[in-house]
Amino acid sequence: MKKMKVLLLAAGTAVLSLGVVANVSADSAALATKSGCMACHQVETKIVGPAYKEVAAKYKGQEGAVDTLAAKVKAGGSGAWGQIPMPPNAHISDEDIKAIVTWILAL
Repeated sequence: MKKMKVLLLAAGTAVLSLGVVANVSADSAALATKSGCMACHQVETKIVGPAYKEVAAKYKGQEGAVDTLAAKVKAGGSGAWGQIPMPPNAHISDEDIKAIVTWILAL
């Protein structure tokens, strides 16, 4: 009986966690759209800038990737993905940039 309770508790926690992840993903995608990121980027397709899945693959497993990418997004620049520059994003809060970058890296 005790094993059944533990199993049910674990299953319930997993289901709730998936709901939180889905909400974070939806909220982060909406935040990226609201912030103007999706004008040049898409999840799976390169437009002006790289696809977010390409970015996630490039930085997969790299320690400090969130902070590194957040700084790049904030400052803008060119050369990492081609010659078309990404404009600086000083109008987006550091907290929002980190939320978007965290979402991208989880793709």
